[in-house]
Amino acid sequence: MIGKLKKGSSFAGCIRYVTGKDEAKILASDGVLLGTNAEMTQSFELQRQLNPRIKKPVGHIALSFKPEDKPRLTDEFMAKIAIEYMQMMGITDTQSIIVRHHNTDNPHCHIVYNRVNNEGKLISDTHDYRRNEQVTKALKSKYGLTYGTDKSNTNTRNLRNAERAKYEIHNAVKSALKMADSWNELKSELAKRGVHLEVVYKDKERTKVQGIRFCKDGYSFKGTQISRGYSFGKLNARFEGMENHVSPRSNSILQYEQGYHKNNQEPSISESSQDPWDGISSIGLFVPANAQTFEPFPEDESSKKKKKKRRRGFSL
Repeated sequence: MIGKLKKGSSFAGCIRYVTGKDEAKILASDGVLLGTNAEMTQSFELQRQLNPRIKKPVGHIALSFKPEDKPRLTDEFMAKIAIEYMQMMGITDTQSIIVRHHNTDNPHCHIVYNRVNNEGKLISDTHDYRRNEQVTKALKSKYGLTYGTDKSNTNTRNLRNAERAKYEIHNAVKSALKMADSWNELKSELAKRGVHLEVVYKDKERTKVQGIRFCKDGYSFKGTQISRGYSFGKLNARFEGMENHVSPRSNSILQYEQGYHKNNQEPSISESSQDPWDGISSIGLFVPANAQTFEPFPEDESSKKKKKKRRRGFSL
């Protein structure tokens, strides 16, 4: 089960899209006058006028399920999951329709809702991507839905920017690991595929590794966000296994950090001149201003102390 989130300005276009597919069926609705597309559009637009300042009042979510779950996904069960998904996402007290499609191998439905709720207030989409991931995982676990096991065949062209970057990183790491026997080789292979690998430390002296992160197209993800098998610990164990455990645990990552240079500089990459992350500290606590970081690593102690001081300054 995957939730793809969008928002827009035209109810007419969105309704025409979700109802225009072959065998499209409205499974459920709330507060919408059902009938022709024009009548449904007018119903949404009337409520939109409660807060005309909102430029993108259309909420649109596609919920897609694995083909293996198709026998279980009756219209009633799919509607139940979609409604529960909306409640967990905080999409309540507003107009909505749920429309099922049958035009792909993956059973799926579309949720169209009014971001202007019944009281004229905006339904915020802040942190929706993070929340979407948490909600879909919770629902998959609750109802025993199929988890995806291989992202290699995913059509990334249909994904939004952050989702696309995540899948492309997954595929890049999977491909690079076929060629890499060490951290240094992994970083080099990933750079060829447009992915930057960073090591994140617990301390300023950079003696205690906290984890790794992968960066692409301005997006940054922890290793475990890409795959549980791509954590620092599991990858380090993999490389040490290739070395027949000759080196201690810290040695593999130490060689990666030093890049096998006697002057103890950061490892070089053949494509470094094209690397948009070149010059960014490998401590991993900062990324470019335009980067969108999902579930960032914990802040260092100095940052926490500064925030505490600010909070005390504003206390009454």
